[in-house]
Amino acid sequence: MRIVAIIAVRNEALYLERCIRHLVSEGVEICLIDNGSTDGTLDIAASYRNEGVMRIEDLPYTGSFELEVQCRLKERLARDISSDWFLHQDADEIRQSDNWNTEKLIDAVSDLDRHGFNAVNFDEFVFLPTSPEENFEGLDYVDLMRSYYYYHPAANRRVNMWKKPRDRPVDLTTSGGHAVDFEGRRIANRSFVLRHYIALSEGHAYRKYGVDRSYAAKEIANRKWHVERETWKSRHFRFPTQDELKVLAPGRPFDTSAPTKRHIFWHEQVS
Repeated sequence: MRIVAIIAVRNEALYLERCIRHLVSEGVEICLIDNGSTDGTLDIAASYRNEGVMRIEDLPYTGSFELEVQCRLKERLARDISSDWFLHQDADEIRQSDNWNTEKLIDAVSDLDRHGFNAVNFDEFVFLPTSPEENFEGLDYVDLMRSYYYYHPAANRRVNMWKKPRDRPVDLTTSGGHAVDFEGRRIANRSFVLRHYIALSEGHAYRKYGVDRSYAAKEIANRKWHVERETWKSRHFRFPTQDELKVLAPGRPFDTSAPTKRHIFWHEQVS
């Protein structure tokens, strides 16, 4: 069984090493697409070449975030790379089995494969700092960040792990990478875990999604992507407080009660 995660990055030095180490520990290899990083991201990836990172692709940066271009490149790579399964992943995500305390991702996928499934959905749990004072930059945020919300706007929204079809294309682009589609797709009867560490501090959030972040205008106009994130640039926000979030206790399962259909990444600050 071979699983390859295809990850597109630009300036993800805060996340990338932790992401790579986790995937390797779960039995997953990495194909990295670097979109013109300037912060040492590419050096981190190169240091893991042949130790988890099996391929590095260059995608020139054009001045804005172009999700459609990235998805189409991932579709091509998934056709070209010899692998049993693929995973569409971002650097700020940690993917795990639903039995994450006892079962590695590769073992869980092998079991689903034996039962005839060829696609996997992930339940998304978004982790956040709970005050301007909390800062997880440079720390093991996976171990230390405990406050989260369960983001569940629709069923099977995150079906982005799939078995390579024989002589059939896959479509990642229509959903912006959220849900792969292909003829004969059979989604597994269990959902895995996606831990999404969307920001590591208040300062990091403003750097990551602030005025310097540009999104492709045609994707906003034609596909209605990035609209919410684009509006964050002109507002002031606060993180949800601890009382507004769930807390992950060591060794305990995630709480899927009271799911939210909208991101509560930041609340608008009332002046």
